[in-house]
This record gives sequence, C-alpha cells and structure tokens, in this order.
Amino acid sequence: MTTDLPTESDPDDSVGRVYLVGSGPGDPDLMTVKARRLVESADVILHDKLPGPKILDQLPAEACEDVGKRAGGDRTTQAYTNQRMVELARAGKTVVRLKGGDPFVFGRGGEEATYLASHSVPFEVVPGVSSAVAGPGVAGVPLTHRDHASSVSFVTGHEDPTKDDSAVNWEALAATDGTIVVLMGVGKLPEYTDALLEAGMDPDTPIALVERATWPTQRIACGTLETAVDVRDQDGIEPPAITVIGTVAGTRQQVREFLRNDSTDRQSSGDDR
Repeated sequence: MTTDLPTESDPDDSVGRVYLVGSGPGDPDLMTVKARRLVESADVILHDKLPGPKILDQLPAEACEDVGKRAGGDRTTQAYTNQRMVELARAGKTVVRLKGGDPFVFGRGGEEATYLASHSVPFEVVPGVSSAVAGPGVAGVPLTHRDHASSVSFVTGHEDPTKDDSAVNWEALAATDGTIVVLMGVGKLPEYTDALLEAGMDPDTPIALVERATWPTQRIACGTLETAVDVRDQDGIEPPAITVIGTVAGTRQQVREFLRNDSTDRQSSGDDR
C-alpha cells in the first residue's frame, strides 16, 4: 500500500509524464487519434470500467492496471489512484490515466490534475467525446435545436435533490426551455423527476434514457417526465445511462426509422410511448 507523497515545489526533469485521456463513450472508432496513439505507447495504463469492453479488450494487457470504481461493488479509492499516478511518474514512466467519455466531464479529471500539479508532475489533458453528447447523438436526439432548445445543462444524478445543500438547482432547471442531460442518474431518477415536477415542469415533457451509448449492449427508451420511472423499470434500464429531458427528446420519433448506428440499437418498449 502506498502512502501519501510529499509535495515538491519545482518540477523534476527526470519525472515521467501523465496523460489524462478521455476514451469517448465506448465505441473504439470514437476514440481520438491521439488517445489511441497514447494507449499504444504508454508504459502503464490506469483505467476504469467506463471505457467499455471493446476498448478495454484492445488495450495492451501487460501495461494495464484496473483502478475502476463500480457502484455497489469493489472500489479503488481515488486517493490510491492519485498516489499511483505520482508514484509511476516519479519512476520515469509514461502513464495514461484512461477514462470513459471526457476526463473533465464528471470524470474527476480536475481533481487528478490538481493532485499532479501539487506534486510537480507534468501532465497533459487529452479530451474525449463525452457520453453527455454522444448518448443523445446516437439516439437521434439533438441537444440544441432552433425550434426546441437554445441551451443545454449537464448535471449529476448522484446527488439527492431533497438535501438542503444540493449543488443542483432543480427549480431553476425546471424553468428553463433548454435541454437537461443527467449523468449517472438512473438510480435517483424518481427523486429528480419528482423535483422537476414539483417545480412546475410540464409532466408531458419528453425524456430519453440511453443506456451504454455506443456499446454493443446499447439500449434506448423514451417516455415523458411523468412516465420516466415506469419506463426505466419496465425496460430494466441500468447504469451506465444518461437521461435527456426536454422537447428535443421528442424529435427522435421523427428520425428513428432512418437512424442507423454501427453499434447495436436495441429499442425498448418504452420507445414507442
């Protein structure tokens, strides 16, 4: 077990480099050219589970260390991951910290960047395609649309909407005409849909649930703000999934017949509601 490492004030030229890399939503074809080049040349790849099976299966096994966090299961602590990045870099290694989506969109990349900087470890951020954008896209749901939405809000679904010090203002979101994208929000779907309804959002507002966007097991289910929980339960939508709330979600019905994705698009029964 590693221990916390002392902070250094000046960079050390002998220290390796850490790359905070976003792998995209899960389809290997949606990885950036730079991300692919880095994982092929890295000494060590510290990855979580969210890059998805197709990407993880293509990584060089001898370079990989799993530092994933799984809801309700085994976890690698963030403290360990932070320390491990510094430890490897100080050993002169080129380290890829591989994350699903984009490292700076609910990926704790900001925390890791701050930790690396505080220990004088040089690093680079390599953006990835966030599931917050890719999920609606592969479902045929535009985040913005001249006839429907001129703004979009990305929020976490992990927070309890009823707690007094919630960082998410659901009342303000309910009043907007823009699109709301909730990440990591399948479990607390009843809480935040109720919060939006209580704040006055139209119960008939369309919603789309996109599970494992671009993965082979991708599924899409649609309904309304009022029926969202029933749709989730009926179709067994599970994490990782995003929730798209707004009139843009209703436009999917106009394009779904002609929408073709390389990934498997398993339509759920809720899709026709």
